[in-house]
Amino acid sequence: MLHTQADQNARVELTTRILDAKARKNLSWQELADTAGLSVAFVTAALLGQHPLPAEAAGAVVDKLGLPGDTSLLLQSVPVRGSIPGGVPTDPTIYRFYEMLQVYGTTLKALVHEQFGDGVISAINFTLDIKKVADPEGGERAVITLDGKYLPTRPF
Repeated sequence: MLHTQADQNARVELTTRILDAKARKNLSWQELADTAGLSVAFVTAALLGQHPLPAEAAGAVVDKLGLPGDTSLLLQSVPVRGSIPGGVPTDPTIYRFYEMLQVYGTTLKALVHEQFGDGVISAINFTLDIKKVADPEGGERAVITLDGKYLPTRPF
C-alpha cells in the first residue's frame, strides 16, 4: 500500500542519513541509480526526498547504502515535495518552472557537483532553447534545453 507523509521532517532526516552513507561508501548517484534500476535523475531526486521509490528499488538502495531495513518503507512513501524555501510565483507558467526546480533543484545541484566539481552553471554564458514536439501518447510536449558554461569555484 502506498503511504504519504504529512510534513518534510522525516524525509529531511532520511536524506541526511542517505548522504552520510553515500559519502562513507564513496558511491555515485549513478551507482545508486544502477542499483535501483531507474534513471539517475529520478533516483537522485528520490534519495533527496522528492519522489517515492518502488519497493524493490528502495530495498536495493537501502541494502547498498547499509541502512536499516525499515528505511525502505520511508523511501517508498510519497513525500511532501519541495526543497527550496521562499515565496511562490503566481504566474502559472513561471510557477511550473518553480515547481520543477522545487522537485529537481537539489538533484541538479548534486549531479552538477558530482560530475563537474564545486562550481556553477553560468546564466550569462548561456543559451536556452524550447521546441514543441509531438507526444507519442497524443498532444504536444515542450523540450527545453538550458546550455550554460560550467564555472568552477576557484580558491583564492
